[in-house]
Amino acid sequence: MIEAVPLRFGIPEPPARPGDVADFSYLVVPAAGSVPRPETDTAPSEMRDLAYSLIRVLDDNGVAVGPWDPDADAAALHEGLRAMVRTRAYDDRMTTAQRQGKTSFYMRCTGEEAIAVGHALELQPRDMFFPTYRVQGWLIARQWPLVDMMCQVFSNEKDRLHGRQMPIMYSARDAGFFSISGNLGTQFIQAVGWAMAAAIKGDTCIASGVVGEGTTAEADFHHALTFATTYQAPVILNVVNNQWAISSFQGIAGGGRTTFAARAIGYGIPALRVDGNDYLAVLAATRWAADRARSNNGPTLIEWVTYRASAHSSSDDPSRYRPADEWKSWPLGDPIARLKQHLVTLGEWSEEQHSELVADIDREVFAAAKEAESYGTLLDGRVASARSIFEDVFKDMPEHLQRQRRQMEEEQ
Repeated sequence: MIEAVPLRFGIPEPPARPGDVADFSYLVVPAAGSVPRPETDTAPSEMRDLAYSLIRVLDDNGVAVGPWDPDADAAALHEGLRAMVRTRAYDDRMTTAQRQGKTSFYMRCTGEEAIAVGHALELQPRDMFFPTYRVQGWLIARQWPLVDMMCQVFSNEKDRLHGRQMPIMYSARDAGFFSISGNLGTQFIQAVGWAMAAAIKGDTCIASGVVGEGTTAEADFHHALTFATTYQAPVILNVVNNQWAISSFQGIAGGGRTTFAARAIGYGIPALRVDGNDYLAVLAATRWAADRARSNNGPTLIEWVTYRASAHSSSDDPSRYRPADEWKSWPLGDPIARLKQHLVTLGEWSEEQHSELVADIDREVFAAAKEAESYGTLLDGRVASARSIFEDVFKDMPEHLQRQRRQMEEEQ
């Protein structure tokens, strides 16, 4: 018989708390170019190792190496760099606006720009993206007007959503950007359902959905994977592992025991684990998964390993649960700096050109903010008309709503 011993309850703890030295020793970073690239029709059982490794293209000197090099031309890389710089400048301006009381809430994506931008520029215009918050880079990469985005943040009289969404929950159907849901797990279910419908119709477009690593602990995640594998839905299932779900370290969702990519293995879904701060790796992995889906080889789950450099939101103070300078120690670096270095190494960019780009974009974003603010902010109360609550709900407004609207107008 086994001698009885007191049982212990295991509680995952982050490697560092406020005041400690940042510790990322738990993250194993293989050499760039060392992970093999299988063919897109490879059986999931033959590529299990990719769920535990880390696909990387850019080495420490900014050189693209290995089989995952997407061989992107300089023009495409410049486009990605501009979109990432513009995204960070947009975040800076909107963060300032929130602190000035012009909007109630904001969420930055600092450190995660490569994932949204690379994904947006690699997928096709008719593909549908089911986003989480912190992927505003998708809209910016797709040239969606900054003023339109800002008006939604301000919930002003030009907000196309009439103030019905939280400030950062964008919706842009024409950009293939489905409405953001605060209950993030729903995006996976909706992405899988949309992809199934595309397959049923014999269409040629695919879907892509995004959740954070914390959402993988929710039932919606597993329901989506069950349907995706059963019906071989043409969908990319993205898990952005930025190490923190608000103030909960990724270990609380099970990340301390295995990778989040590994969760796909039990469903018979191929999984890639990718350096999310390596713009070239983002392009390559997105292209691989998209090609697989378009070839009727079914879904792919991608774990993007990155780091949330800023607070979870404007309502959060990360200094209360992690070292204040932890971002500076993140071993995968800054996605903008890494792509800039790569272009400099190629002889296609310089520090002077980069400084000019940053200055030009700062001016562009400032001008857009001024225009958006002219349509109203939280400070002046110029919000969408109360009359708009009856609009955009039904294609044909039923009689009882028409009656209620008339009554409201009479009382005003």
